[in-house]
Parts: sequence; structure tokens; C-alpha cells
Amino acid sequence: MRHNPITDIRFFFTTQPMECPYLDDQVERRLVTELSGRDAIEMNDRLSLSGFRRSHTIAYAPVCDQCQACVSVRIVGREYKPSRTQRKISSRNDDLLVTECPPIATREQFELFKSYIDTRHGDGDMNLMDYFDYQSLIEDTPIRTNMVEFRDRDGRLLACCLTDRITGGLSAVYSFFVNGEERRSLGTFVILWLIERALTLGLEYVYLGYWVEGSRKMDYKRKFQPIEGYLQDGWKRLGD
Repeated sequence: MRHNPITDIRFFFTTQPMECPYLDDQVERRLVTELSGRDAIEMNDRLSLSGFRRSHTIAYAPVCDQCQACVSVRIVGREYKPSRTQRKISSRNDDLLVTECPPIATREQFELFKSYIDTRHGDGDMNLMDYFDYQSLIEDTPIRTNMVEFRDRDGRLLACCLTDRITGGLSAVYSFFVNGEERRSLGTFVILWLIERALTLGLEYVYLGYWVEGSRKMDYKRKFQPIEGYLQDGWKRLGD
């Protein structure tokens, strides 16, 4: 098993097998623990450094029997150099107003979230989420979390990114953005902003969750170089 958390501190359990959301004909299982109590922040930090991710008040990592395609990845911010295309994307979004807000759900965010899910992930479980489910996604956090909002000059909400601050970095928990603004490449711009914000805060890494080789949904993560993946022997640089 790739992940080796400190199991003498809290309980871990393995989920039942379920259909993999990224690769056809694969089955997913996760190692899960609850983040609670006075040491929730410290435990989340330690687990993040071991390739875990947070959702609500739990931390999880894949422990699939037949597949190890999921690799937790992070951008090395201090060494990152934007490509020509990424520089153009930054320039196109110079007009956006970015605000770091407390993790409090709003109806405005939810409408943007639903539009994003309906368009891009209409066949997934998140398509069934109502406002109260969304509120739980945003507000059920035992650690240091912000909702980052991106607005145009007219005040229209274009993108959001739920972001955790962990030791040495920022972790993009979930991001979503408006349809019809393809020229802005908002998904890419959110990551570019996170890199700059991490550097401003003196943090080295931006954690992007799992990269899955063979999944087109995840290909964009490899465009941010240098990037590291959590492998059998720890964090290692992934090739271009």
C-alpha cells in the first residue's frame, strides 16, 4: 500500500468497492479517516504530505486492489515558469477581481456550481447535489479554508475555488467556473492565481489532487511544470 499514515492516532477504514469515476472497467476503493478534534489541522497537514486529500471532514486516499493510476500531485511554485499560453491566459484575466472569503456557501455560488456540474459532469454523483449538499461541501471543514471568488468588472461571479491552507502550500479542494467564457480559460487561470498566491504567502506548493494517467479529465495538471507526484517512495518529480 502506497500510503502509510500514523495509524496509532486515529481510526482508518476502507470503503466498499465502487465504480471508478476516471477509468473505464476499474473499481475504486479508498482509505478514509475523520478529521476532528484539536489535532484536525495537524493531522490534515500530515496526511496531505502523505498523498491524502480532504473532502468535508474526512481525509482519503485511493487503495485500489488492481490499479495505482491515481497519483497525488503538487506544483513546485518556486520553480514554476509559465508557458507562453499560460502567460496569455493571465493577461486575459487581468481585469478580474479576486476575493478570499470565509467558507460560507451562497446561493450565487450554488447557481454557478450547478451550471458547471450540469454542463461538465452531468453523469456524476455531484449532479444530484442540492443547495444543502453544496453548503456542506463548502462549510464542513475543520481546518483553514477559504472560498476564493473571481468576478469581472460588472461584479458577475465567474469562478470559485475552495482552497485549504496546509503546511507549505495551498490545496485546491474544488473549483468551478462559468460556461461561455472559454477564451479566459478560467480553470487554468484559477491555478495560476493559486501559484502566485502561494508564493506571496511564502508557501512552496500548490496541491491539485489526483492525476490519473489515461484520464483526459486530468491531463491539464501535467501542463504545470515542474510538478511532483506522491509515489511509493514519497514525492518525486514527474516528467513533462
